[in-house]
Amino acid sequence: MIKNYFTYYSQKFASKWLVFGIDLAIVLATFFLAYFIRFNFTLDFEIERLLVQVPLLLCITSISFLIVGSFKSVIRHTGFTDVVNVFKAVILMTFLTTLVVLANTITNTIPNFTIPKSIIVVHALFSFVALSGCRLLFKIGYNNLKSKLTDSRNVMIYGAGDSGIITYNALMNNTKTNYVTQFFIDDDIKKRGKLINGIKILPLNDIDESFVKNNSIDEIIVASQSIDTNNIISLVDNLIDFNVKIKKVPPIEDWINGEFNSNQIKQFQIEDLLGRPPISIDNPNLLNEFNGETVLVTGAAGSIGSELVKQLSNFNLKKLILVDQAESALYDVQQDLKRSGKYNYAAIVADIRDGLRIDTIFQIHKPTMVFHAAAYKHVPLMEKSPYEAIKINVNGTKLLADTASRYNVKKFVFVSTDKAVNPTSVMGATKRMAEMYISCLQKESKTKFITTRFGNVLGSNGSVIPLFKKQIENGSNLTLTHKDITRYFMTIPEASQLVLEAGTMGKGGEIFIFDMGESVKIYDLAKNMIKLSGLRYPEDIDIKITGLRPGEKLYEELLANGENTLSTYHKKILISKTRELDYTKVKAEIEELCITNRFQNNNIVMKMKSLIPEYKSNNSEYEKFDTRVKVYKKAKGIIENNSKDSKVFKSVQ
Repeated sequence: MIKNYFTYYSQKFASKWLVFGIDLAIVLATFFLAYFIRFNFTLDFEIERLLVQVPLLLCITSISFLIVGSFKSVIRHTGFTDVVNVFKAVILMTFLTTLVVLANTITNTIPNFTIPKSIIVVHALFSFVALSGCRLLFKIGYNNLKSKLTDSRNVMIYGAGDSGIITYNALMNNTKTNYVTQFFIDDDIKKRGKLINGIKILPLNDIDESFVKNNSIDEIIVASQSIDTNNIISLVDNLIDFNVKIKKVPPIEDWINGEFNSNQIKQFQIEDLLGRPPISIDNPNLLNEFNGETVLVTGAAGSIGSELVKQLSNFNLKKLILVDQAESALYDVQQDLKRSGKYNYAAIVADIRDGLRIDTIFQIHKPTMVFHAAAYKHVPLMEKSPYEAIKINVNGTKLLADTASRYNVKKFVFVSTDKAVNPTSVMGATKRMAEMYISCLQKESKTKFITTRFGNVLGSNGSVIPLFKKQIENGSNLTLTHKDITRYFMTIPEASQLVLEAGTMGKGGEIFIFDMGESVKIYDLAKNMIKLSGLRYPEDIDIKITGLRPGEKLYEELLANGENTLSTYHKKILISKTRELDYTKVKAEIEELCITNRFQNNNIVMKMKSLIPEYKSNNSEYEKFDTRVKVYKKAKGIIENNSKDSKVFKSVQ
């Protein structure tokens, strides 16, 4: 009952006029106290004069408090600024009182009225101490009562700078939960051993299992945005098994209306544990690059495409064209644009394999730039449907690129993948073929064709993170194909920013690759996701190894055999130097492959392997063709040299 009453009334605030009246009463009491001390702790002074002085003093004090507004602060949340306001009010009160006394001495407006200077000084000192002390005592009493009647949590704040202090104040002001800040953690050697509001600052090395248990730590809140990610990963790995929640304060730009409160503190997400700082783009040239352009985005309803749309909509575009065959998802993207107040766009349901439809879109809307993100991307599914993969990833790209070239589009940016590097799957091979085709097209077109490669995107449709999250929600074991499998990761906004930046710097014909830091071991990522969900591994949720899927790599690569890189003005973006191609021959073979019969899966894969020497199937039924292709090429070479040996070629086919 008492707890309920406290919770109810703790959310209400005393009237500022009640505080005003109490402050006046305190000033009046300290005035009597000043006289009592001035006359040697006796009442040997003229009460009649005092009764004349009190009304005038109350009038002066009221004016001072009203001007400064010291009575308007919430007493339970008294801080340094509130104490400073009290000091200002007392100084103004003292100044006005002295002024009135001096003026009356000269003019004698009020006969026999004066206040001894010693009384004025002592009264000012007592008033400041009493007003500040009462506020602080009330705050201390409130916090003690709060700690007994509300849920308490012992926390440590990582970061003893300005953000750490702001976080501390926000926790203190929380009315629903009593946060008790036990320690600050900071990597700065100069701060170690010092105190903030009586709270000790410790180095990260001091925080271990025994320390957490001895101090009953419930949460560690990472307040600083500049902390080394490796330190956070180490913190999560070392402490999350001991029922300690690791939380974070969002960046300042994400604070609501520029203000921070404890409700904005969030759980760490797996995106925060990539082992590298976030990739950020701050290039003013992007504004000029897209100013007045008509930009077409394919796959606009997908993970990357929708983020590209979101970021492009912030530029001063003439028009934004959204193309996707998924009408429901495209509708959602359209609604997001409407809610953001954007109307210079056209959402079009279309299939990039329909050449006539694509040509009509270009003819009507006349795009000046194209971002091509539409593709089939699921490795196991495409391994069973090579024709479908060719139809979308190769032929769809071909039709779109041909149309862009025919309409003299300025730039065509193709979103590829690291699976195109030394491909081991049908999906990866088709993306590599699409890269090769637009490289061939560059030789005969005015359009600048640019390719971007990056790894797995956290949170994208079909990626491992949403799968793990769904399995954790269902309480089922996480499924992983191999314990040693690793992947490069970046967030959806990072990937989209880098695509835009690469599109800006591209001059035509480049394949841009992105520096994504070190590859991440998926097994470790899975364990951290379980722990960040507040569960224990393997007691609550285990990880089940299922074996590599058809076409799946153990390790992803960013460069193919025989490739190296050139640097750009952005340290996270490199240019891949690919092997030379026989452009006429490659273009003709790709065009031929695009019209291959849909039922000839084996033939399709054989031709892809012939066209891409580095394509070696892994854990797939098509591994048997890797050796045959060598014989095929050798036999084909014999035939080209000697047409009489056609029997050999036919036998290989």
